[in-house]
Amino acid sequence: MAVRLRRASVEVMYERCAGLDVHKKSITACVLWALPKGKKKPEKRRFATFTQDLLAMADWLRECGVTHVAMESTGVYWKPVGNILEGQFEILLVNAQHIKAVPGRKTDQKDSEWIADLLQHGLLKGSFVPPTAVRELRDLTVPGESGAGVQPHRQPRAEGAGGCQYQAGVGSYRCVGCIRPRHVGCHG
Repeated sequence: MAVRLRRASVEVMYERCAGLDVHKKSITACVLWALPKGKKKPEKRRFATFTQDLLAMADWLRECGVTHVAMESTGVYWKPVGNILEGQFEILLVNAQHIKAVPGRKTDQKDSEWIADLLQHGLLKGSFVPPTAVRELRDLTVPGESGAGVQPHRQPRAEGAGGCQYQAGVGSYRCVGCIRPRHVGCHG
């Protein structure tokens, strides 16, 4: 007797959503469209992490009709992306441990599509992200990996990922340390 297995269908929560695989120098974005009969259509693009590129990515996501965006919360690289996308899309920042794909060949393209697929079906739980005002105050006052906190013995990096410019999502100002006299950590 042959047993016939039916493929279980997972409900689509978001018709058009995006998954972002964020790194220091690049972001791989996958927009996922839900099609009839359980089909999906992915479209992927790679963007640099400069402000102009993040703005171009936001434009592309809007043009695609994206409503929800999910990205991993590894390191500080998500911060400028979140700053640019905030207010334009529903953003879900997800713990990387919760979205690990099945073992196998790992690529940024596959990761971004996996994140988008999980988001599309409502299978992701977002991390807590404090309100903008709290994040800005914290970036200025709490010492951490960014070097942005007020620490006289520390030399903040003004440029490079993890530095103040990257976290702010802009390239027009330097870190708090630059306004103190005789601060040797900044260039300018």
